[in-house]
Amino acid sequence: MSETPVEHRFPCHQCGADMRFEPGADRLICDFCGNTEAVEKGAFTGEAIRELDFEAAIRDQLPQAEIEVTRNVDCQNCGASFEFDESIHAAECPFCATPVVTDTGAHRQIKPKGVVPFALSEPQAHEAMNAWLGSLWFAPNGLKEYARKGRKMNGIYVPYWTFDADTKTQYTGQRGDDYYETQTVIRDGKRETVQVRKTRWHNVSGRVARFFDDVLVLASRSLPKKYTDALQPWDLSALLPYSADFLAGFRAEGYQVDLSEGYTEGRQIMDAIILRDIKFDIGGDHQRVSSVNTTVKDVTFKHILLPVWLAAYKYRGKSYRFVVNGQTGKVQGERPYSAWKIAFAVILGLIAAGIVGYIAAQNQ
Repeated sequence: MSETPVEHRFPCHQCGADMRFEPGADRLICDFCGNTEAVEKGAFTGEAIRELDFEAAIRDQLPQAEIEVTRNVDCQNCGASFEFDESIHAAECPFCATPVVTDTGAHRQIKPKGVVPFALSEPQAHEAMNAWLGSLWFAPNGLKEYARKGRKMNGIYVPYWTFDADTKTQYTGQRGDDYYETQTVIRDGKRETVQVRKTRWHNVSGRVARFFDDVLVLASRSLPKKYTDALQPWDLSALLPYSADFLAGFRAEGYQVDLSEGYTEGRQIMDAIILRDIKFDIGGDHQRVSSVNTTVKDVTFKHILLPVWLAAYKYRGKSYRFVVNGQTGKVQGERPYSAWKIAFAVILGLIAAGIVGYIAAQNQ
């Protein structure tokens, strides 16, 4: 028997229209009749979010209750995979503004365990984006006109993995301690005494240990990683147990980076921190690390969703995207450059340089 994709519907009890989650108000609201309803009871309990066993997941031995089937559409232009209501058959990709025809295929995935709800409303996200766009030099006028029109932004819950791990590391290396020797040198025919810095090295070995909590790894390929990484930091203390109510009126992207690949990136993050710990443990003025042997135990993980406001538009046939952290309002994005503005600035610079040169010549 085939699995049925999960459907999240939020009909208003008063008029039957779809309700949406209202950022910052922690409630559902109906834009048609104004009715409001509290978010599902228990969503704000603050209870600890249970981690899942990494090894069991890799062996495909997670309990069936931790798996869900979603109906997603895949964009052929940017590769985004996001949930769509089955009643919609054509739309624009929220990640790159490319028209797409929905493919109501079923995707089996690990359920989200936690979510950071949107704290910023769409008007607040527009305000943050407009301030950012206004600060850009050499942006085409069409770009700022786009901002002034206030085109609709898409609220997207972006998938992430978090990893916990208990690590113990043995290392060998060298510690360098600086000292100074007095030397005599000849400069311009004169004898001078100078202090010359030298480094004395000696072998060291030791152990460091660290428990990693919530190492965050992006599980999406839809947006340039340099932009999504730059949206950090996220306040994961605001993470709440997953409730479908938080998704009302928003879209949720399915993860494209699988668990194993996500853990590989997570280990790279951990290894960089462990190396920093080793150098701190070695001490001295300089450190050389020869060998690192790390034992990792009790690896757990969770799939979480973080809020991003997204705007995408096309300029001269190319898609440009802006992302706003739906928790903090931090903005990142791509931008085109106006050739005529750059040329005009160069000409002004040359004129200014010419004036300065003329004045300097007259003074001489």
